[in-house]
Amino acid sequence: MTPSVPDLHVEFDGRPATADDLRIPAFAGFGHFTAMQVRDRTVRGLALHLDRLDSANRELFGLPLAGERVRELIGHALDGAGARDASVRVHGYLPPGSTETVAVVTVREPVEPDDAPRSLMSVPYARAVPHIKRPGEFSQSYYGQQARRAGFDEALLTSPGGMVTEGSITNIGFLDGDSVVWPDAPALTGITMALLESGLARTGRPSVRRGVTLDGLGAYGAAFVTNSQGIAPVHRIDDTVFAVDEDLMKLLGQVYEDVPRDSV
Repeated sequence: MTPSVPDLHVEFDGRPATADDLRIPAFAGFGHFTAMQVRDRTVRGLALHLDRLDSANRELFGLPLAGERVRELIGHALDGAGARDASVRVHGYLPPGSTETVAVVTVREPVEPDDAPRSLMSVPYARAVPHIKRPGEFSQSYYGQQARRAGFDEALLTSPGGMVTEGSITNIGFLDGDSVVWPDAPALTGITMALLESGLARTGRPSVRRGVTLDGLGAYGAAFVTNSQGIAPVHRIDDTVFAVDEDLMKLLGQVYEDVPRDSV
């Protein structure tokens, strides 16, 4: 039986966070992060998470964030929380006046995949610098809240002209015949999305990126969303209804399950 995880366990560079430490994200929150689900001290796509952190840290702060160091810090935080299964986030911050990045690791209860079909409400918003995953996204949270108030599960972000980019907390994909289509638009390439792209290529199933517009959604046979918590079908975007393609969801689930896990 997996030990219970505290509501939130936070470590700053491998030590329990203090009140002074927490002033950094609270008052100087310019930074970046990655989120992962840990099971039995293993993670799918760990190398992609580490590359994401290092790349964002170099772009934002001009400093590397060594993957092996991050891996050790994740393991240390899991030990501190007494957990083998958990939801883990790793944040990179540069405190004011500092010349070294602080790596903040948070550990929470694991989230089990929810494959219930989702409904999405399109909104006219596209993130600036979308390739960097960062905290404190006001507009994403705002539009996500508006979507839920309107009876949808999530917001679907679109750029001028109705170009589909990404979900407020997900990537989105579509089925066109035998091909999986990802919107060719500025967006964050999620780890789950990247693992599915490479996994589908290994199976010989076409996976392409091309422009997707709101007025062209009816041409697609199915849709789905992905994030660190898993993969789920989409049954509605605004007034466009999609059937759940069980064969597609089974394929995506198998491709994802076949991804090797890395120890932390």
